[in-house]
Amino acid sequence: MRILVTNDDGYHAPGLTVLEEIAAQFSDDIWVCAPSEEQSGAGHSLTLNQPVRLQKFGDRRFAVTGTPTDSVMMGLREVLDSPPDLILSGVNRGANLGDDITYSGTVSAAIEGALAGIRSIALSQVYNGETRDTDAEFVNAREWGPKVIQPLLDAPFADRTLVNVNFPPGPAKGIRVVRQGFHDYLRGSIVEGRDPRGHRYFWFGLHAIEHTLDHGTDLEAIDDGHVAVTPLQLDLTHYSSIDTLGRRFEE
Repeated sequence: MRILVTNDDGYHAPGLTVLEEIAAQFSDDIWVCAPSEEQSGAGHSLTLNQPVRLQKFGDRRFAVTGTPTDSVMMGLREVLDSPPDLILSGVNRGANLGDDITYSGTVSAAIEGALAGIRSIALSQVYNGETRDTDAEFVNAREWGPKVIQPLLDAPFADRTLVNVNFPPGPAKGIRVVRQGFHDYLRGSIVEGRDPRGHRYFWFGLHAIEHTLDHGTDLEAIDDGHVAVTPLQLDLTHYSSIDTLGRRFEE
């Protein structure tokens, strides 16, 4: 089995090493193609206004001066001579839960894989802000990653779907297959400052998000100490609105 490994935290991120260790439990044909620098929050963006460069670090190890989506595209079109059987993205240092998945480069790398018709899984380690030791941060990902991936290797995946996995920060009680949740309000803050030349700049900040734990969601599963496994689809059409809106335009 050929596995393509990528992420959004960058080629040198510790979570990528963890993911390679996990992948090695299933195959010895592992290829790495990841962004050369951190691309958190890049979403499903492409680099269009500047050239993308491919850097080779080893026999099967490459970095791309672009986004996670760029990395998967380069991996599939320039690095590999045949498509992989599996794409793994992560392990992200931090949660990709609820509506935050729309910003996530980790999830978006898996989205690109799904668009190419390849079985794709995004993995993220929820971070509680207290643990600073890298090994301690990824304990759950190391332990539970293989347990999550194994059943997914021969599970039926519908076209244009992927799986998003989040590991809780504390000891995991088990695995739950759940739907995507939603936060109560938009996250983040905007911090204003001045650069050395006196010009204003703005920096998007992150902070804890208040949310109501809706039953059966990824947010609830993590809060309860479980690994959250969420199947995602790329078809964003709201089908029940098609007829309603259609009648509006017929009028």
